[in-house]
Amino acid sequence: MNSPEPPFSITVERCFSLGASTYQRSASLQAAVAARLARLARPLASSLPPGPRADLGAGSGLLARAIESKLGGPSLLRLDACAALLQQEQPPEHGLQRLWDLNQGLPVELDGASLLASSFALQWLEQPEQELSRWRDALRPGGALLLAVPCRGSFRIWHQAADAAGVPCTALPLPDAQGLMQLAASALQLRHCQLLRFSRPNPSARAFLHQIKAIGAQASPAARLQPGELRRLIHHWPGPEHAIVWHVLVLVGQKR
Repeated sequence: MNSPEPPFSITVERCFSLGASTYQRSASLQAAVAARLARLARPLASSLPPGPRADLGAGSGLLARAIESKLGGPSLLRLDACAALLQQEQPPEHGLQRLWDLNQGLPVELDGASLLASSFALQWLEQPEQELSRWRDALRPGGALLLAVPCRGSFRIWHQAADAAGVPCTALPLPDAQGLMQLAASALQLRHCQLLRFSRPNPSARAFLHQIKAIGAQASPAARLQPGELRRLIHHWPGPEHAIVWHVLVLVGQKR
């Protein structure tokens, strides 16, 4: 009898644990977006109310450090379900890191938060829209939400290659940007809201899939391709003249 599949959240944690040691040097796009989000939030520094601050899905602390550098003020609590990623932060932020599964909502002490930030984490949650609503509602008046999340429309060549090969596309299903923007705007004054398009080189299918695995981002609710299916996908993968494209929603808002 086959063992039951683990919950998707466990699969995500295991994949990121395996890629933790190479995450810092491989996650160049994530680092660039974290720096951009922190710069966009800088004008809010003087208007934020007192209260706790947190980086949700902090990983190795890329976003938390960028925000602390640009905004000053209290340090951010780093929440993540992957202990191996939290341990990659150098120097380690003892007392500011906590293992936490964001699928379970937020810790009670973040109710009335001054600042909640998250980059490249929301898409891994089982119900992204529900969790975003929780984050929005946890802010106190004047509190800020800083969000960056890859959205539907990313990795189009992966989807096209799978269709051409007649195999399932195992890319992670991504949330709809318009729906996330509407959820945020229902309670926040949006200071910045933009769907950005990032292009990355596409040397080959194998290189792209290896890069995804190097940062632990290969988890998917879809079943893994069989060897023959993978060969067909690689055969139908477009050439290097077709870039890998990410559509990333970058949003900064303050609670009304």
